[in-house]
Amino acid sequence: MTAPSSGGLRRRLARIPIDVWFEPLVILVVAAIFFWWYTATAFTDTEATQLSWTVLGETILDHIKLTVTAAAIVVLIAVPLGIALTRPGLSRLSPITVGIANVGQAAPAVGLLVLFTFAFGTGFKTAVIGLVVYAVLPILQNTIVGLRQVDPQVIEASRGIGYSAVRTLIQVELPLAVPVILNGVRTALVVLVGTATLSTFIGATSLGTLITTGITLFLPKLLIAGAVLVALLAMVIDWLGRLVELAATPKGLL
Repeated sequence: MTAPSSGGLRRRLARIPIDVWFEPLVILVVAAIFFWWYTATAFTDTEATQLSWTVLGETILDHIKLTVTAAAIVVLIAVPLGIALTRPGLSRLSPITVGIANVGQAAPAVGLLVLFTFAFGTGFKTAVIGLVVYAVLPILQNTIVGLRQVDPQVIEASRGIGYSAVRTLIQVELPLAVPVILNGVRTALVVLVGTATLSTFIGATSLGTLITTGITLFLPKLLIAGAVLVALLAMVIDWLGRLVELAATPKGLL
């Protein structure tokens, strides 16, 4: 009994894509190099204040809070909208809606954030609104593509055995579309992590504060720290999203 069990485990592990193993190794190497640099480098008073564990921890948490809040709102908007646009009655509106969402991402992120300050002022709320507009497209488009790629014969078979349209959507279409939808969510999260650094220009705290302070005061160590931490955060979120994507993918699609 032991041999088949271990063989089955090996087969399951072999099916896991190599990037799932490789990415955390890259993250660990980059984090180790950054920690070594952090402990071995002499900082000025300003740099030491900004990079103290207390201040740095709060800055990272603010950045994560901004990213996760914007991502949650985008998911709540884009996924239901994408589902609606794949239904027969509204499918003709799909090109127009995707085109409008594309305008949000095509516009410069800084321009969007500054534009929204005229309507909503500065701070966290305005930053979230700007990020939501900027990140809608990947999730919306992937939701539409994921649902449209479901085999029509599978849908017909589901309806043929008595499933309602809603039950077919929930138990057949969405599970098959989940990998594509989650790939869009993962893409949006990575985009948001990078774009959230720009929120510092409108008064919202993020890791962009380190970057802009480093540029303004000619403190390259702050600039390096901010850039590396944003890159690390993006890689961690991308890897976690990949794990969720794999876990949510039906076994037959792996």
